[in-house]
Amino acid sequence: MKGPDRQEPFEEPDHPENGDGAGGPSGPGGRDEQGDARRPPRIPLPRTSIEDTGNPLPDPPLALDHRVLRSLLGAWALAACSVDEAIAVEEHLGHCGPCAEEALRLRDAVGLLHPEESLDLDPGLRNRVIESCLGRRPPRIPVPEWAVPYDAETARLDALLRDIGDSEWHAPVRLRWFDEDHPVSRKTTVAGVIAHLLAVDGLVALALGLDDPLGREAPPQSDPGYRTEAYWRASYFPPTRAVRGPWREQTHELIRTVSFTAGGTHGSGSGGLTVPYSAPDDQGRRVELPLRDSMLDRAFECWIHAGDIAEAVDYPYEPPSPRHLHRMIDLAARLLPGTLPDRRRSGLAAPAHGLVAAGAPGRSLRLEVEGMGGGEWFIPLDSPGAGASADREVAHVALDGVEFCRLAAGHVSPEEAAAGQDGDRQAIRDVLFAAASLSRM
Repeated sequence: MKGPDRQEPFEEPDHPENGDGAGGPSGPGGRDEQGDARRPPRIPLPRTSIEDTGNPLPDPPLALDHRVLRSLLGAWALAACSVDEAIAVEEHLGHCGPCAEEALRLRDAVGLLHPEESLDLDPGLRNRVIESCLGRRPPRIPVPEWAVPYDAETARLDALLRDIGDSEWHAPVRLRWFDEDHPVSRKTTVAGVIAHLLAVDGLVALALGLDDPLGREAPPQSDPGYRTEAYWRASYFPPTRAVRGPWREQTHELIRTVSFTAGGTHGSGSGGLTVPYSAPDDQGRRVELPLRDSMLDRAFECWIHAGDIAEAVDYPYEPPSPRHLHRMIDLAARLLPGTLPDRRRSGLAAPAHGLVAAGAPGRSLRLEVEGMGGGEWFIPLDSPGAGASADREVAHVALDGVEFCRLAAGHVSPEEAAAGQDGDRQAIRDVLFAAASLSRM
């Protein structure tokens, strides 16, 4: 028992986990009786001042008076100050109200000097990223060059469709084309346009041995307009955004299949496959395109209808890349010589001045397409197989590249398309109207 005035000496409790504890005989951070190194002290030691480390001291902030700091506000707002000057200005703004208000006004003014930047991605960004990836690791089965425009245009349209809202799928769209010499149109919706592309792309799918997207309702005719109307009629309800999935899946399947069909090499042939675009006429003739040209045709129509959709939903949309645009223009120019005789047989073009043997020089029209993706083409006027050259040039037409494509799509009248004309007026008219007659629904 303890007496009232007796005090027991203080004993620090043992801490087995800490050895002898921080208050052992060797003191904090010392060694025990056996000379073993001790653990770090439980209470951290005071931090060492930078003056005691021997390291150089930081430079003191600039000592500038109010007049100099106020003169630096403009440079500070433009981010043209040095680091030290910017630090001095920002420290000054913390306790100088008039300078702080002036700095805010200058910052707002600087913001007006910069043009607004579009939130849309650069149309060429996807191609640059893909080319960079393929440069590092080339694919075992590459996409043939003649199918790359279709791949690019379907991807651009898919990006547009991803950005629009549910209600915009029902926005009205008017499809336009030329029937003989007269413009015609058909009213539908954004979803109806995608259903149209799905139905016509099905012609390429059938040529490649794939399933027809129209299924059992597929009409026997190969006419794109007839197939589209049949697809619309077969739907119990107007097309909605649900049509995007089948269209997107079909585009991917077409790209994969033509890549294998091309033999896995760039620029190789397509095995002689052709795609019909009309039913046979009374003489058994019908419009057909080689698979290579058909994929370019589908890329062209995808871009044109994507522009129709973009216009309907007020969405910015750029033309294809120049090399893809050049391929599309070249396809239309190559189709013109065969279109002119068909129009003559229907009484829609002036008679030929004289047929010549295949390869022999004949009257020619020089088609000059300006702008990125343009070039020059010589169109034989009297015989599809005639040799066209500058030596027999009788007419010259100059058009912008995008405007020529709009003419071939039936979106602009022949009278308004040409930027410049010279020579035989009848030949110019026949070629311009022949270009417009390439369009279809």
